[in-house]
Amino acid sequence: MELRILGCHSATPKPDEYPTSQALAVKNRWLIIDSGEGMQMQLRRYGVKFGRIKHIFISHLHGDHVYGLFGFLSTLRLLNRQTEMYLFGPPELKPLLDTVFKHTQVELTFPLHFRPVEGDGFRRISDEKDFEVYAFPLKHRIETHGFLVKEKPAPRKLNMDAIRLYPEIGIWAYHNLKAGKDFVTEDGRVIPNEELTLPPPRPRSYAYCSDTAYDPSIVPYIRGADVLYHEATFAEADRDLAALTLHSTARQAAEIAREAGVGKLIIGHFSSRYKDPQLLLREAQEVFPDTELAYEGKQVIF
Repeated sequence: MELRILGCHSATPKPDEYPTSQALAVKNRWLIIDSGEGMQMQLRRYGVKFGRIKHIFISHLHGDHVYGLFGFLSTLRLLNRQTEMYLFGPPELKPLLDTVFKHTQVELTFPLHFRPVEGDGFRRISDEKDFEVYAFPLKHRIETHGFLVKEKPAPRKLNMDAIRLYPEIGIWAYHNLKAGKDFVTEDGRVIPNEELTLPPPRPRSYAYCSDTAYDPSIVPYIRGADVLYHEATFAEADRDLAALTLHSTARQAAEIAREAGVGKLIIGHFSSRYKDPQLLLREAQEVFPDTELAYEGKQVIF
């Protein structure tokens, strides 16, 4: 997987700081997760080709997570896109889009398939050939969901040195071997698949926790993720303000990462009150050392 941070600051855009938006590549296919203002300009800046984007996931309808969506879809129309797009988000997003497009006279040139994300619990919302996406509720001022993107297991790899020891094994058998099946010789002898193949790379996963108060109930949903992005709007000195606005502190984000046993934590959605986010990084690293700051253009390959 490849993660590209397009924007990671809260609410108010600045010349070099953009509201929340991310691009995630899975098997060379790009997914957009949230769409703050300036998202399409950031895609251009970091070389993410529009034509390779087929899925957009919106966590909630606060403006700093969705205002960039309208311009992006309109641009795709101007580019005469024909390939279908899948959009996932709160049910209210669809009538909002319809209203904007009606009054701005935008008629899309491509099929836009909207899939509402709502309700409680952990559930799969997208099932593709190489990956699947799950949604789970977060604790914020309006209905908000986090997302878990999981690679599907790849086929097993052929061990050609071992296969050559058995002349009976022809190319016709390779598909079954990659699928994990044993090989049966003409005289009925079973050759275990493990002797003829090598295990594939371990499937990777990415967890995205948008705006949310500290909520340990999400830990089972994101347990063991290779990379977790969790909002960290406030420092511990402003813990009361975090609770009031249903956001998290950097330390609370780290506590979630520690309890979930993730591989790496990336914190973002910083309040503009902090001139140097290193303060937030230090507080998170006291709890979860493998923590990194998000910043515009940050690339994480895992």
